[in-house]
Amino acid sequence: MHWGFLTFFAAVGGFYLVALVLGALLSGDSGLVSATSTPDLGPVVLLAFLPNLLLGIVPMLGSWRWGAGLRVDFGILPGKRELVVGLACGGFALLAAYLVNLILLAARGQDEVRDPLAELSRLAGDEAAWLVAIALFTVIGAPLTEELLLRGGLWNALEHYRVPRYAILGLTALVFAFLHEEPARTPALIVQGLAIGAARMITGRTSASIVAHAANNLVPALALLQVAAG
Repeated sequence: MHWGFLTFFAAVGGFYLVALVLGALLSGDSGLVSATSTPDLGPVVLLAFLPNLLLGIVPMLGSWRWGAGLRVDFGILPGKRELVVGLACGGFALLAAYLVNLILLAARGQDEVRDPLAELSRLAGDEAAWLVAIALFTVIGAPLTEELLLRGGLWNALEHYRVPRYAILGLTALVFAFLHEEPARTPALIVQGLAIGAARMITGRTSASIVAHAANNLVPALALLQVAAG
């Protein structure tokens, strides 16, 4: 799995490059944003998830090209143990992040804490279809892509070079937090990253961390679905 480093840096580089290009296209100086900003921003909102897809696609391509396939390299299909451990770690991630966020709110105030899903929901407007799409990506797409990158390619590459597993757990949690680029929520994201990574460390399979990540994202996804249903 030495090729995991290549896929990690290529995926992260592609993530920022695509995000930069999309930012330029959707800026106020671009005709694209003026053509789509009214009356419906839904399709533009979905473009925000495009860079995230690269985070998972590149490790998948690396596994097919240099590895033994997704089932062997990442343990992509969860069994009963991965489901149980993943759900437990995901629930702990939710609880721990909630407590950390309470402390952050008390220390900084509501205005300091940014909610990216709330911003996307606001941009999507009242269109239920766009809200459902955002919710599905939150609970399925993002856990799959981010875990293939972090607890898949990067984790396996670090293991290949015999980095201690607790150091891998901490490093991947830090990268997880900083990839989200939400400084006000960084402490909570680090705690979530540790809990999600624990599922990977306990079972040895990326599928467990995918389940944990999905469980962690379930509450905001359900909130979006509730808005869509309302």
